[in-house]
Amino acid sequence: MAYIDPAQWSKKENYHFLTSAVTPRPIAWITSQSSQRVLNAAPFSYFNMISADPPLLSVSIGRREGKLKDTARNITETGEFVVHVIDEDNVGVANETAANLPANESEVLKTGLTEVNSRRVAVPSLKESRIRLECRLEKHLTFEGQEAVTDVIIGEIVGYDVDDEILTDDNTVDTAKLKPVSRLGGKQYASLGAIFEIDRP
Repeated sequence: MAYIDPAQWSKKENYHFLTSAVTPRPIAWITSQSSQRVLNAAPFSYFNMISADPPLLSVSIGRREGKLKDTARNITETGEFVVHVIDEDNVGVANETAANLPANESEVLKTGLTEVNSRRVAVPSLKESRIRLECRLEKHLTFEGQEAVTDVIIGEIVGYDVDDEILTDDNTVDTAKLKPVSRLGGKQYASLGAIFEIDRP
């Protein structure tokens, strides 16, 4: 076994190692809206659930040159956002929304995505996603490293918007029908692959 001290590595080295080691990672495709009502969309793979009661999720957003990225700034200013699940049908356009645009330009407009009204938050959702989690900001944390600052957003999910075709009779998601996509290291993504079950002890 090789032992590596992360304190001896640069941010870039740690990033490349962690994103290739901690896989597969779910991807939060987030819409947020600026105070000027510019609708932003961007994918983030430092993301997961925290709790079912209350229903909470978290997403980590690294700053760019010390400044909050548009998504983090919008969420902290308005207190609302929507997390969309990325699947095999929308992963291509979701990747396009990762482009670094000026704050006054909308990735949604640039990529031709379809915005639809959300039910519980003012931030619009994306029609192209079959699962949308409407969120309100619960907590904003910051962590300062040697080279960078990371904003951690904790959101309370106030509504689930789910395509009827993938919702089962027992109110779970049919994962095989959803065909979710996960993030690996570098430019790599992964589709679902084989599904298997193991009984809990």
